[in-house]
Amino acid sequence: MTEPSQPAIVAEGLTKSFPGILAVDHLSFDVHAGEIFGLVGPDGAGKTTTLRMLAGIMPPNDGTASVAGFNVVHDPEGAKHHLSYMPQRFGLYEDLTVDENIRFYADLFGVRNTDREERSTQLLQAAGMKEFRNRLAGKLSGGMKQKLGLVCALIHRPKVILLDEPTTGVDPVSRRDFWRILYELSSEGVAILTSTAYLDEAERCHRVALLHQGKLLFCDTPASLKGKLRKGVLSITSSEPRGLRDQLSGAGGISSLVLTGDGLHVVVDDAARRIPEFEAQLNRAHVPFDTIQQVTPTIEDLFVDAVSSGRDSGTSSHA
Repeated sequence: MTEPSQPAIVAEGLTKSFPGILAVDHLSFDVHAGEIFGLVGPDGAGKTTTLRMLAGIMPPNDGTASVAGFNVVHDPEGAKHHLSYMPQRFGLYEDLTVDENIRFYADLFGVRNTDREERSTQLLQAAGMKEFRNRLAGKLSGGMKQKLGLVCALIHRPKVILLDEPTTGVDPVSRRDFWRILYELSSEGVAILTSTAYLDEAERCHRVALLHQGKLLFCDTPASLKGKLRKGVLSITSSEPRGLRDQLSGAGGISSLVLTGDGLHVVVDDAARRIPEFEAQLNRAHVPFDTIQQVTPTIEDLFVDAVSSGRDSGTSSHA
């Protein structure tokens, strides 16, 4: 990953409101060439609105942004030649074949026929779709439609790619193919801004911005984000996870508690102190459990704890 002096994407104080809601609240970050940057948060966090402002589709109420050196607030048309924006529902034509969809988007961007053929072959090969060139887009699976959408978005070799939750509802194999293409583009110096509601996907990005209700909670590398949680994380397994949750929900020292398939994931103030306390409490209540052990924090732990702490105090956490 390279880091030139001028970032490929710069957002400074981006703000957007709609009647009754502040969708994006003074959001600032930058993305460098060759970097995969993730906007991560639940529905309503402001991810789509941010991407639409950066794509020049929606003007901000306040703040500014540049993409590939062009101010998208004052010169959105200038930026459009250097970026590709792939919304959640990309505009594929289902009655056209894979090749015909690619040709259509290549024509929109003024790609020469010889360049289009070379580029489409390369991208379809990377997407594992080379043998489906003559299939109607409407006959493709959901994952293959998303990969075709990415191929169409990349046909003109953009410097910046904006992807709005591109892997939502995509099967695991297609998701793996999708990320392999992104890594290849990153190695070629393309700046990639992708949004996702999947906190586990944040691990795949070079840097991540955690968003909640339009605000930036944290922005850093995945490894550094995990280090920001100055608390202990416990994994407690049990044959009765709901009984486990009910018993511990009021216990001292817990800042967040998440039910998993076979137990609980608990963020506590002091792991060494709380483990024997919880063991004693569960034994007294005759709630069965297998183990209570301290585990490495995840980005999800950080996010849930930040949101829970913000709710408790009536404020949001900031980077």
